[in-house]
Amino acid sequence: MPVQYRVVQRLLGYLLTFFSLGMLPPLALSLILGDGEAFSFLYAFFLLFLLGTALWVQAAHRAPRRQPLRLRDGFVVVSLFWIGLGMAGSIPLYISPSLQLSGTDAVFEAVSGLTTTGATVLTGLDDMPPSILFYRQFLQWAGGLGIIVLAVAILPLVGMGGVQLYQAEAPHSLTERRLTPRITETAKVLWYLYFALTAACGLAYWLAGMSPLDAAGHAFSTIAIGGFSTHDANFGYFDSALIEMIAIVFMILAGANFGLHYLALSRRSLQPYRQNGEFRGYVTVLASVGIICISYLWATSFYGDSVETLRHGLFQAVSIATTTGYTTTGYDHWPVFASTLLLLASFIGGCAGSTGGGMKVIRFLLMVKHGGKELYRIIHPTAQVTVRVGDRVISQSALQSVWGFFAAYITTFTVLFLLLTMTGLDQVSAFSAVAATLNNLGPGLGEVSQNYASVSDFGKWLLCASMVFGRLEVFTLLVILTPGFWRR
Repeated sequence: MPVQYRVVQRLLGYLLTFFSLGMLPPLALSLILGDGEAFSFLYAFFLLFLLGTALWVQAAHRAPRRQPLRLRDGFVVVSLFWIGLGMAGSIPLYISPSLQLSGTDAVFEAVSGLTTTGATVLTGLDDMPPSILFYRQFLQWAGGLGIIVLAVAILPLVGMGGVQLYQAEAPHSLTERRLTPRITETAKVLWYLYFALTAACGLAYWLAGMSPLDAAGHAFSTIAIGGFSTHDANFGYFDSALIEMIAIVFMILAGANFGLHYLALSRRSLQPYRQNGEFRGYVTVLASVGIICISYLWATSFYGDSVETLRHGLFQAVSIATTTGYTTTGYDHWPVFASTLLLLASFIGGCAGSTGGGMKVIRFLLMVKHGGKELYRIIHPTAQVTVRVGDRVISQSALQSVWGFFAAYITTFTVLFLLLTMTGLDQVSAFSAVAATLNNLGPGLGEVSQNYASVSDFGKWLLCASMVFGRLEVFTLLVILTPGFWRR
């Protein structure tokens, strides 16, 4: 079946109109504080609202109101929306009188925020207008669980179903086991949980000593597994073990499947966590990476103090392994083994159904278990061995899908890496830049350890593509690039 272009246009117009409302909170903050950025957000709001409304109204007159949205349409909408969203979100950054950003840098910053990557081209954050800082953090929060999922919850109000968008946005997360019978109710449950965790995190930060703006901004970024900060020194600015421990707790929670949080709360029991094979694997990976890093830093006397070694080693291990990207110290200055281990851990990332990036823990577990199964079959050719995660037997088709995803992920990584080296970046910087953006991590190594300002414009566009590929888990974007997708 061909793509229904009018339906896609109508839905994109609606979503763009909805996104324009995100300009209102920073606009209000700018007016209250008088930081000179009000016009930037007001202009962006009216431009996006009018453009979205025009697209919506024009398509609505030419397409049947109740024309069903198919899965193929959903892939197009999700892909085009996330690409267009970077452009739309860059408008206030581009016209901001205090930032003076080029178009490329503005788009890079917006895409990084919305994909919850946390890679930045900005410096001097401590002196920036508060409304700009709030907007950057808000972009990550909005992109964390997916603006698409929020829109799915209210699409029936405008006469359009949302299950196709939900499947396209999160094909490997919660679509197999809905939390509620109706897809819109599932989306609402996810956002209730998301909002509650954000509020709890922000309150904890504020009680621990952060200012209200810092507490809100870092709560947005923590629950989104983003990594943006309101200070150049990132979490090192606060120099507080208590604040870092709070961040560790909420990073771990945000990197877990939100469906487990719902089940645990609804049943008032921790049993869902204990019974879930992916969550156990997630905790095992975090614990292993943390223990190895702390032990190696202690063995090499990098900090010279056991408390500092434990503090920085644990924080960085959780931050990088969950793909949050917060830093208390430059992990790129750590011994090569430790920094490389953390970067590689980001390829695993968080759980399916979380705000984390990477390939997801469930895929890593299935690849490891399937590899073990094949080794066992070599030794015992006639044995019948099944792959299990928890109490679930994994089908052969699911395993093939995982290996197919892995092949696509590595191929995408390799192509982007080779193209980036053509821009003049050294191998370490190029490798880590692609890893940090494809895994939605943020900070890399070498030239991109602090920020991405030194990367060429072409390189930044490549990395924008890498961030979107990572956010949509590669396949969603690759699907619409195949000729067969557009054939009737």
